Amino acid sequence: MVVKSDDSIWFTDPAYGVETDLEGEKQPREIDGCHVYRVDPSSGEVERVIDDMARPNGLAFSPDESLLYVSDTGSTHAADAPRHIRRFKVSSDGRSLSGGEAFAESSSGQFDGFRVDVEGRIWTSTGEGVHVYYPDGALIGKVLIPEIVANVTFGGTKGNKLFILGTTSLYAVLTMTKGCKVG
Repeated sequence: MVVKSDDSIWFTDPAYGVETDLEGEKQPREIDGCHVYRVDPSSGEVERVIDDMARPNGLAFSPDESLLYVSDTGSTHAADAPRHIRRFKVSSDGRSLSGGEAFAESSSGQFDGFRVDVEGRIWTSTGEGVHVYYPDGALIGKVLIPEIVANVTFGGTKGNKLFILGTTSLYAVLTMTKGCKVG
């Protein structure tokens, strides 16, 4: 889930909590698939904004909120399913999306949770730690962790400490950048 500067709430619904007892309680799905939604800040109306992903998961906005990045962890359920981050253009009214091209493909496990820094670089979880991408999708670095990483976030008093949530441990790494304050 992320909150845009207009107070709209954007979230994914990958169904992991109802498919097995591992992360929740196995039960029938209440909706027809896994999607991305937007909650209108004025009306509270929930609108489906992306409906063509296998397992939408992590999401974040670019620093200027003109782009929304969403990871698809579909390959957790099928070998030939997606394991990438897609990039969508946010409309000028901030309510709808277009595009949706693949931004980056994971070379190690899944892209799960991720964050964007003030320069628009993506810091994403992977099977070997954290991968860092330029806004054009080029891989520029890795923070290797001895376990699978599920999520990351920037914090600390200066916003330049990257907190990394591994399978059994929490790591912190000082960076030369700061986390983006939106999304």
